[in-house]
Amino acid sequence: MRVLMVSDVYFPRVNGVSTSIETFRRSLAEHGVEVRLVAPRYGSEAEVAGIHRIPGWKVPCDPEDRLVSWPKLRQTVLREAADCDLIHVQTPFMAHYAGVGVARKLAKPVLATYHTLFEEYLHHYAPLLPAEWLKGMARRFSRGQCNDLDAVVVPSTAMRERLGDYGVTSPMHVLPTGIPLERFAAGDGARFRERHGISPDRPAALFVGRVAHEKNIDFLLDALLVARRRLPELLLLVTGEGPALASLRQQAEAMGLDKSVRFLGYLDRAGELPDCYAAADIFVFASRTETQGLVLLEAMAMGLPVVGLAAMGTRDILAPGRGCLAPDDDVEAFAQAMLTVLEDGALRARLADEAREYAREWADDRLAGRLASLYRAMAGLN
Repeated sequence: MRVLMVSDVYFPRVNGVSTSIETFRRSLAEHGVEVRLVAPRYGSEAEVAGIHRIPGWKVPCDPEDRLVSWPKLRQTVLREAADCDLIHVQTPFMAHYAGVGVARKLAKPVLATYHTLFEEYLHHYAPLLPAEWLKGMARRFSRGQCNDLDAVVVPSTAMRERLGDYGVTSPMHVLPTGIPLERFAAGDGARFRERHGISPDRPAALFVGRVAHEKNIDFLLDALLVARRRLPELLLLVTGEGPALASLRQQAEAMGLDKSVRFLGYLDRAGELPDCYAAADIFVFASRTETQGLVLLEAMAMGLPVVGLAAMGTRDILAPGRGCLAPDDDVEAFAQAMLTVLEDGALRARLADEAREYAREWADDRLAGRLASLYRAMAGLN
């Protein structure tokens, strides 16, 4: 079976969509699915079999993304989809219209993954516009696009519920992205601490993800400030890049936390990132708008206990309470949960064991098998 994926983003642009595409693209092969991908070219990326890059230009005010040529995008999608069984759209911008348009022209099934809850973060990037107006626009936009599809893949039950509230009537399938367990089986935490000048016995909490406003990292700074009253040596590691980085640096300094927070930037996922996970004592996550939260599972696969808000997509991961504590959405409660895990070695060890076991249930090959079954059903190949 052949499937064409179409996306407005992909590596080297680092985010959850790129990670999801690559995880499924690699693991679907084990289930007899050949995946082709049409995505932007960012620079001089090496040629990879099955990946077709479209030249693009930097998006104004957003140099991380690319705007590609519409004629070249549509022409490439049309060519690559000709002998495919199905088209899978990954983003709601030009890729959506190219994928849906070509699917209808060729009479092929088309589905999309709804990765991003736009209504919850547009106001961060257009603060002069009324928040309710922006939310209404995002809902209408998402409803229209989803109802143009034959099916929608959502990464969590909370997202399915939200799209149902929007008025989406296309069939929705809850199918989260799995994690490649072999990439998060081990790391050298001692080496990472030595490289970054962190003493071996200093307690460290870790955040990994895009450093953006919707990730609610300022909440973590507030919780750190509270936790330091009892554990003054506590260190927060923030790994990733994004538009909120400069303001968060300023905020940390204004709060007197400049010696208690390290902004590490982007870390290579194949080497440095597993070492970083291994160097931490707990993983902390406070996003209220996440559609899934893959980094939670990466941390758990590394045996790192999680303290996180069970909100939107993270609810599916955190609600069972395995390998984690999920406090109320309150700074004091969150800080207390951090301290509870950090100060109780036996609890931390138990949560670490639970986390590793739990992460196995989210393995990429298992979830790729479910997606392959959905593809075959849609294409009438069962």
